[in-house]
Amino acid sequence: MAFSKTRKFKFGTAVFSTALLLSGCSFTSDALWPSLSGDEPQEEAAPQAGAAKAEGSEVMAAAGQPALSTTNFEPVKVSAGAPTGTFVGEKVVQLRRELQASQAKIQAHNAELQEARVKTVQDSQRYHGTVAAINARLQVGTTPGNPILVQQFTNAQTELERISSDITLMNQLANRVAEDSTMSAYLQESTQAAFGLSGAVDEDHAQLAILQDEVRRTVVMIERLLKEVSEDVRRQTTYLSTERANLNTLLAGVKTGEIYGQSLVNRTFRTEQPVTSSTGAVTSRRPLVVIRFDRPTVSYQQPLYSAVNRVLERRPGAAFELVAITPNIGGPAQVAVNSNNSRRSAEQVLRSLTEMGLPSSRISMSARSSAQAQSNEVHLYLR
Repeated sequence: MAFSKTRKFKFGTAVFSTALLLSGCSFTSDALWPSLSGDEPQEEAAPQAGAAKAEGSEVMAAAGQPALSTTNFEPVKVSAGAPTGTFVGEKVVQLRRELQASQAKIQAHNAELQEARVKTVQDSQRYHGTVAAINARLQVGTTPGNPILVQQFTNAQTELERISSDITLMNQLANRVAEDSTMSAYLQESTQAAFGLSGAVDEDHAQLAILQDEVRRTVVMIERLLKEVSEDVRRQTTYLSTERANLNTLLAGVKTGEIYGQSLVNRTFRTEQPVTSSTGAVTSRRPLVVIRFDRPTVSYQQPLYSAVNRVLERRPGAAFELVAITPNIGGPAQVAVNSNNSRRSAEQVLRSLTEMGLPSSRISMSARSSAQAQSNEVHLYLR
């Protein structure tokens, strides 16, 4: 099997298989599954690399990272009130001070939040820029294990960990805001209870009514602040987990000099209920991919990724079977040697799939001999 070192897919026309019909889901004519061999290659369109350059949250959105919220939380200044000289009047002064302290915390938390957002955007720009540079180099073609890309990958890991640290800071901020939310609820109850205190004059109740409205607005603002920060943390944490899996797949691409795409694990677990046939049986034994190990080095990773990715786009719950095919050629000793070699080849393909993000629990393995095979082969079937 010979594939060009460029990032363009190149499959031999003589070894293309026909479109596979999955149970409950048919593929159109562009969903041809390759049989990988040493035939003369033909070019196929290369995938697009990287996200376009953008600023701020546009970079995050373009790369699939959820954008941060944008609200600026600035509480309305607490109204002043003249002392009345009554016990209730003193209570109003005390409650007003507590409200001012609560609003000062909101202002401090808001400043932390805006700073964290700016830092997250900056770290995201650096991370996505590095990943885009790696993918761009892989797209035009490069050598396996290119040290420049290895260093860029290390930088991408560091930058992703900075985003993780940003999320940790935002989560700590959410915890502090949650404490303030508890205190603001207590302040609201205390303000309401002050109406029932004896010894008040009309001015005390008038000031209490104004204070109560301001406390309510402050409580609402704290709740909005807590909700917004918590939602940002939740979305960014989910994204971080997804991107770490994508980095594993990117590393596999750097090792082989091939461009893949997003981790297969992100497609595999995209839906909670896998699609299966009514009987649970495989409706066709036509292989998705045939890899012929008829030479020392077989570059099968990119078309293998493409084939599995197409299946998972339509059936996110799909499982697969790798079959090691041994040519039934020669005496028993030669067949035994071929069998060991084909099994090792299947294990190599299994490692490639797991590096691409496909969980090993979704892959089963078996072996058989074939009188038609001229070399060791690995077949990938939909299970």
